[in-house]
Amino acid sequence: MTDDADLDVRLPDAAALTRALDEQDYLTDLGLATALFLAARLRQPLLLEGEPGVGKTEAAKALARVLDTPLFRLQCYEGIDAGEALYEWNYPRQLLGIRLAEAHDTSLEQAELFGPDYLLRRPLLQAIEHPGPRPAVLLLDEIDRADAEFEAYTYELLAESTVTIPELGTIRATHPPVVVLTSNRTRDLHDALKRRCLYHWIDYPSPRQAAEIVRRRVPRSAEPLAVGAADAVARLRSLDMEKPPGIAETIDWVSALTLLGVQRLDADAAAATLGSIVKGRDDLDLVRTRGLSWLAGASHA
Repeated sequence: MTDDADLDVRLPDAAALTRALDEQDYLTDLGLATALFLAARLRQPLLLEGEPGVGKTEAAKALARVLDTPLFRLQCYEGIDAGEALYEWNYPRQLLGIRLAEAHDTSLEQAELFGPDYLLRRPLLQAIEHPGPRPAVLLLDEIDRADAEFEAYTYELLAESTVTIPELGTIRATHPPVVVLTSNRTRDLHDALKRRCLYHWIDYPSPRQAAEIVRRRVPRSAEPLAVGAADAVARLRSLDMEKPPGIAETIDWVSALTLLGVQRLDADAAAATLGSIVKGRDDLDLVRTRGLSWLAGASHA
């Protein structure tokens, strides 16, 4: 069975992907499932944007699990270059090869020295060279943290599923990867990148959906605690916080509360664990001024 035929069976439509993601404990709506479905079936890069902690990275991880294929993740940062993203030459091994050749009185041609055996493959190249049968998932995480030069460096990969290594030439994917890019919008991405991608905005889940996500990720948590924490986080987002908490922080908070034996959120439990959900001095002061009883749902005044 070809990889495309296999994807036809695994992902016949967006609704089937929604169910498959649910089985992987990733709850989503039909909009995101449709975007992931199109990215996988059309092999068109998908740019996911949203506030930190809404599940952008987890979406790519869950898709890889659904496809039963490797996930190659590149965490982007300011100053990242081809050495971290695509490839690097294995200089110690090259030096050893030269010394072994000298010891045996043989020559080592430059073409051998800069051949595939001396290449250290980074995530972009690993995804391009993945042998199948299904495409790998390539996650370019927080692409907005990289500079514009690196962003431009990805265009060849995004448009043609190829990469170029000067010493080896152009390498084309036999099974083009499913590429997912995430952005927290710390800077505007170039229109040239956006043109190459499908786009989807991931919003915060509703408190009810957030509680269900938490229960799946922290199965030992009490249902009243998960519901109370999800409601509390929704209240926090109504404040003018520098760093509003996302679902990832909600999961961490409920994990901490569960470890402490808390069955239902109250002001005392919130006070003891506030650092799990609020990550900044100004935000802490803001929440404490508003009141921990308000946060725990005891008062909505």
